[in-house]
Amino acid sequence: MENTNIQKYADMLREAEASRKSIPPLTETDESLDIDDAYAIQLANVEHTVRAGHVVSGKKIGLTSEGIQKQLGVNEPDYGHLFAAMECPDGMVEADKLMQPKIEGEIAFVLKDDLAGGKVTAEDVRRATDYVVAAFEIVDSRVADWKIKLVDTVADNASSGRYVLGEKKMSLDEVDLPNVPMILTKNGEKAGEGRGSAVLGDPAEAVAWLANRLWGYGVTLKKGEVILSGAFSAAPEAGKGDEFTADFGPMGKVTAKFV
Repeated sequence: MENTNIQKYADMLREAEASRKSIPPLTETDESLDIDDAYAIQLANVEHTVRAGHVVSGKKIGLTSEGIQKQLGVNEPDYGHLFAAMECPDGMVEADKLMQPKIEGEIAFVLKDDLAGGKVTAEDVRRATDYVVAAFEIVDSRVADWKIKLVDTVADNASSGRYVLGEKKMSLDEVDLPNVPMILTKNGEKAGEGRGSAVLGDPAEAVAWLANRLWGYGVTLKKGEVILSGAFSAAPEAGKGDEFTADFGPMGKVTAKFV
């Protein structure tokens, strides 16, 4: 694809976010778009956001469950970029700055060492992790009605929106990631549940996948980055006034309120 089109589609997504007016799927606008084009569009907007003064704080991994992969007809996850401005440190999420948000309970990894090379294993991830913490990812789509294919969500920064980190930091020798339970409640009612094994069998495997995928683009996961490793369950819709809690058992709870 010519760079002029990559930039054009990046501009469309960025303008949709700024105006909070969703757009049709890019795959309907241009059926020739492929996954490499999609990541190029994503990166064009990441570079624009960095030039505007924002700081990349980490990455997010999406499409980690077998069910959602089947739904979108893919056989691997995807990823997007996190910015420091996306974090909601007090768990307060400004609903009017989002378009059609949903919320996912996840485990976040915070790295103490870089993860580089194309043969990173889950054990490498464990060695490079400073701590893990319960987290919420608030996903959002600039594409109307979430009518997305893989290329659409990747181009749209993997449908990233906001994130919330819990307070209980744990080292990986304190927690059995595949067996960590999660119960998600919305306004006091159960809205989802799952275990760490829903995330590629082990959330550390998801982070290893990310490190290896990024290496193909010459990118390294850096010390200090936050990595959202993937959803434990389906994502309920969220709106102003909604309150969510995800209870991760031994890893504690994380809460979010949409205001």
